[in-house]
Amino acid sequence: MSRSIILSLPGNGPLAQAIAAEAGADLGDLEIRRFPDGETYLRVASDVAGREVALVCTLAEPDPQVLRLIFAARTARALGAARITLVAPYLAYMRQDKAFHPGEAVTSVHFAALLSREVDRLVTIDPHLHRHKVLSEIYSIPTVALRAAPLLSAWIAANVAEPLIVGPDAESEQWAKAIAGGAPAVMLRKQRRGDREVDIHFPDLTAYAGRRPVLVDDIASSGRTLVEACEGLAARGFARPICVVVHPLFAEDAFDRLRAVAAAIVSTDTVAHPTNRISVATLLAGGLRD
Repeated sequence: MSRSIILSLPGNGPLAQAIAAEAGADLGDLEIRRFPDGETYLRVASDVAGREVALVCTLAEPDPQVLRLIFAARTARALGAARITLVAPYLAYMRQDKAFHPGEAVTSVHFAALLSREVDRLVTIDPHLHRHKVLSEIYSIPTVALRAAPLLSAWIAANVAEPLIVGPDAESEQWAKAIAGGAPAVMLRKQRRGDREVDIHFPDLTAYAGRRPVLVDDIASSGRTLVEACEGLAARGFARPICVVVHPLFAEDAFDRLRAVAAAIVSTDTVAHPTNRISVATLLAGGLRD
């Protein structure tokens, strides 16, 4: 079979190009534009017949992106693609994993069913698993969930002297300790009071005086947890923390508020953002080969 081919959905061009180079795949041409009435025009301009096709589409702001993704997958299949893999560095719709009130849509399940009908395989990084312990609980296609912890660990080791790794909550303990390597790691306790309100409780940190706190989190969305943690650490006499996150969503004014209290903000390029310093291209290329 000929080499696999990678097609980039809008906003994913640089990452798709880097993945293609790492994976030894061809970079194909996907033409997308809008008609005057707002509908989408899509054309797969590369020969995909008999080939493995990877659609690179991070799913931050998923609603406008998903329809284009479906069009691309169905068109590639109609043109004879042998297998279609969705490479979604950030996977959306993992938050609502339970109906908390009567009539609520469990959107994680519905979204998984939708994608499972359109592609043959899913490759993603650090999906937000909570009540769903593994993606196979809701996805009916093969899934590869990669971990960015080694990449974050390597960046911190190379750039931060005497770090103190700070995890946002007890659920992050194993993940934060994997990032810490040989550095000390402590966990905060988080209590949410809504989508944008959170209370943070700190352990005794006196034994770590003088160390540079490094806040690590998988997703920075509203940014409330990171902002509260930065302010709490400053109140306890620590230098401004460095924040290192996997998925830099930064909704509304979250980035500006965090930038005001953090020494630096660093993220992977699962979502394009000015804070991107850590490439996930090699990681994703490995997931594609697997």
